[in-house]
This record gives sequence, structure tokens and C-alpha cells, in this order.
Amino acid sequence: MTFNPNARLDPSEVDDQRGRGIGGRGVAIGGGGLGAIIVIVYALLTGSVPSTSEAGALDQLINQTVGENGPAPSSALATECQTGADANQKEDCRIVGYVNSVQAYWKDAFSRSGQTYEPAKTRFFSGSLNTGCGTATTEVGPFYCPEDGYVYIDLGFFDELRTRFGAQGGSLAEGYVIAHEYGHHVQDLTGALRSQGTQGATGTQVRIELQADCYAGVWAAHAVDTKFLEPLTKANIADALDAASAVGDDRIQSETQGQVNPETWTHGSSAQRQHWFSAGYSSGNPADCDTSGAI
Repeated sequence: MTFNPNARLDPSEVDDQRGRGIGGRGVAIGGGGLGAIIVIVYALLTGSVPSTSEAGALDQLINQTVGENGPAPSSALATECQTGADANQKEDCRIVGYVNSVQAYWKDAFSRSGQTYEPAKTRFFSGSLNTGCGTATTEVGPFYCPEDGYVYIDLGFFDELRTRFGAQGGSLAEGYVIAHEYGHHVQDLTGALRSQGTQGATGTQVRIELQADCYAGVWAAHAVDTKFLEPLTKANIADALDAASAVGDDRIQSETQGQVNPETWTHGSSAQRQHWFSAGYSSGNPADCDTSGAI
């Protein structure tokens, strides 16, 4: 998976907060990778976020470590991530490129339907961070927070995706993660996140996550059209599908609990996640990502 070396990156779409926390609370919508872990690893299966007392204790720890008036984050993104050639050489810049590509697609898609797309930033973090959806730690996977409208990611997650969840990795696996989370942003803009989520294999939480997987596939179908990426290969798509499989509820439960309990699912099975990414990629049409009916 390579970027168009002449593409111009926009690092302003990424807010690098590595080394510093920020405040706020709410409920995270979770990671398409990605959801493998909503807010704190096992919110994936429980659907819960830290209690007020737990968050307070974590906040205190953060302040002791970083300091309430700690140093401002130092980010070299603006100078290091300027072109697609930079994205081909550096992971930070590669994620910037994916953010740019995904948002370019949705801006165009909204415009063609007579709507206006409202961009959202991605926030890089490391260590511990307060978000509008609770306190995130290094154990957190990527997630979208509707309370503050940011996508959050600790880039160390991509190593976890391989070493902990058994994915084979690959550049488009990273692209899938980013596109899934921005799928939640699209759902936020369209009102799909307003309904109360219910757990279980046929619950609304699973349907929302699978729709985000489908939206990720739709973006992949149009990735080259955004001018940021070179044509995708079958191997690229295989990497994305492998990542989707690695973070299926059934696979995670089997490996961590030794049994599978569909009643507690929040993201869908490996097969479901692969199916809906493939459906979006084959169709290229967001309208075909309606998971409210049969899954």
C-alpha cells in the first residue's frame, strides 16, 4: 500500500497530544479496530466506561505524571508530513495521509448528496489522556468520541494489533482502523449514534459497528479517487480483512475467556466484520451499508 508521492498532506487534521492529557467525559464509540477495544480494553465486551471515581483516580495519576501545567506537546507533523512521499516513509505521516484521504472522500460524498461534511480531527496520544468520553490509557485502542468529536489513537495499537490480536498487519490494516473510526463520525453527523445501544449479536451496538466497517470498505473503494493513494491490490484488501477478523468479538472472547458469549457482543463476529467491509468495498455506495435489517 503506497501513497501518491506527489499528494499534499494536511497535518492540521491531526492533533498530536502525545505526552499531555485533556479534560472531559462521555461515552466512546468504539474502535473498529478498532473497536477491538472500546475505551478501556474490556469496555469492548461490557459496554461500560470508567466510573466517576475511577476516572478521578486516573486523572490524579495523570496529573502526578504529566502535571496539570505540563509541557505542551511537541509535534513535528507540520514539518515532517507534507507529501505522500513522507507518508510512504513514516508511520505518523502515513496516518495523517489516511485521515486526509478518508475525510476527502466523505466531504465529496456529502457534497454529492447536497449535504455538508463537518471535518473531525484525529488526536494522537501516548501514556494517559483525558477525553470527552473518559480517561484513555495505553491499553486503549482507537475510538471515536461523539462528546468532543475527535478520533483518538495511540499509534502503539498497531503493534498490539499484530502481537496481541494476531493480525498480519500491513498499511491498509491501519487505513481500515482510521476509516472505521471516521465511519462513526459520519454516523454522528447523520444521527445514527443517537439511539441507545444494546449489546448482543443482533443488538444496535453491533449494527453500528458493522456499519462503520462497511463505511470503511466504501472509502477503500474510492481511496484512489481521493488522490492520496496509489491503486489498492488484492494483498492490501486481504490485510484489511485480516485486521477485521482479528478484532471480531468471537475471536477475542475465545482467546481471552476460552468461550464465546454472543449475548455480550458489541462489535460483531470476525465473519460479520469481514462481510460488511467487503460489502462496502464491493458496492462503493454508503447507501448499501444499512445494517438495521439482517446482519
